[in-house]
Amino acid sequence: MTSLRMRASLTATATIVALSYAATAFASQGPGGGTGTASHFTQVAMAILVYGASAIVVAAGLIGAARRR
Repeated sequence: MTSLRMRASLTATATIVALSYAATAFASQGPGGGTGTASHFTQVAMAILVYGASAIVVAAGLIGAARRR
């Protein structure tokens, strides 16, 4: 039962982290989805945060799936 609670808490944490960084990705976009007014450095930093968080979520899912086998 505790492993189910731990998985649920990890899933919830990963979802919250991913959603909090999604706003960061949209902040670099201007009207119509084109490049916004953020500097190049800021856009790169935001991309690293967003794609890094996505990679962590995917890796956690893959590790969870591998452990079930």
